[in-house]
Amino acid sequence: MSASLTHRKQLDIAKIRNDFEILSENANGRPLVYLDNAATSQKPRQVLEAVDAFYLHANANVHRGVHFLSQKATTKYDAAREKIQTLLGARGPEEIILTKGCTEGINLVATCMSSPNSPLGSSERRQPYLGVGDEILLSNMEHHSNIVPWQLAATRVGATVKVIPITDSGEIDLDAYRALLKSGKVKVVGIVHVSNSLGTVNPVREMARLAHEAGAIVIVDGAQGGPHLRVNVQDLDADFYTLSCHKLYAPTGVGVLYGKKQLLEGFPPYHGGGDMVRTVSFEETTFAPLPAKFEAGTPNVAGVIGLGAAIDYLASLGAGETLAARLDSAFEKIHARERELTEYAMGRMAEIPGLRLTGTAPGKAGIISFVLESVHPHDIGTILDGEGIAIRAGHHCCMPLMARLGVPATARASLAFYNTTEEIDALVQGVYKVKDMFDREAAPAARR
Repeated sequence: MSASLTHRKQLDIAKIRNDFEILSENANGRPLVYLDNAATSQKPRQVLEAVDAFYLHANANVHRGVHFLSQKATTKYDAAREKIQTLLGARGPEEIILTKGCTEGINLVATCMSSPNSPLGSSERRQPYLGVGDEILLSNMEHHSNIVPWQLAATRVGATVKVIPITDSGEIDLDAYRALLKSGKVKVVGIVHVSNSLGTVNPVREMARLAHEAGAIVIVDGAQGGPHLRVNVQDLDADFYTLSCHKLYAPTGVGVLYGKKQLLEGFPPYHGGGDMVRTVSFEETTFAPLPAKFEAGTPNVAGVIGLGAAIDYLASLGAGETLAARLDSAFEKIHARERELTEYAMGRMAEIPGLRLTGTAPGKAGIISFVLESVHPHDIGTILDGEGIAIRAGHHCCMPLMARLGVPATARASLAFYNTTEEIDALVQGVYKVKDMFDREAAPAARR
């Protein structure tokens, strides 16, 4: 690798960490080591300032007022949607539906696909996209938010949920997936882009191609993909793609659903209320065009503006003449940084006797899940917290995956580009402390 290419991929980590003030906090009398980024990322000062600036200087409802503040708020809000379009590579802003989270986006699609698309005031009753005997394929590594909505949809219409198996290393069994598609009944494939528990980066483009050949639509859970990968929904050919924006360095309470325009236009509304209608009478209601059709009520204006600021922040880590070019450059650096951290963490954790890593797929993202012999993950998390180290312990909203792995829970450290090798070393030292504590307790018990 040339020196110029190496330089181009580097991030100024000291400068970046100064943007995230919370990283300099103490936890339980120790320097905070924040390794729970898959649950939520920390927010840079620039995002917090953008939210404050909205409330201090532009607070008003959007799309509903002709006065100065409303116009100012609307301009900022709509500009954020255009930035999201660029982030995801969508064809137009009308394909970007703003939600309160990734979970709501998946529920929107599942509900609309299992609901009759009947114009209000019409006696016509159109059949839902999903029907009796149809099949919905979901992988064994899905988050509950990409399982339960489809179970509810299947119950409504008499469809069936079937499971795409995974290998012991945590990868999709593509041969089994191809076999499942041959039934001729598959209408939906739901797949997580990056597993929140294993870190596996799934072959979404290939899975979408195979699904489309079988006549199915594809919804991708991008909660963990968005923060770590340079996503282009047109390149992936995903029919739907969701984002959990609080994992993307933006405020909580904001999500994104990307959907292909022709599919969204064919859906019935998900929520009813203000701003999603064209005309209303007691005899008939007509609906606004996309994206307003799916955005009833007052939105999280401050949160969406904060998301726009988070996209700007990420772009500032790159270089280029356009926002798209800067994001390309930034994510190249972010990917290189996180790849380096992940390889270092996997190597260090593998050195610990009695520790087993869960999720060892090649090219995985920075999610390090593990179990420690004779120690419950909750005990690991509690002891590490006493050392100032924040990880997550539990089933990670992936109970079917835990059953596949044969464990009740795992401990999970999840990385972001602002983490350091020193923090990983602190994690390793903390796990050794956990191990030593339980080894000492086990020795007298063995003698008894």
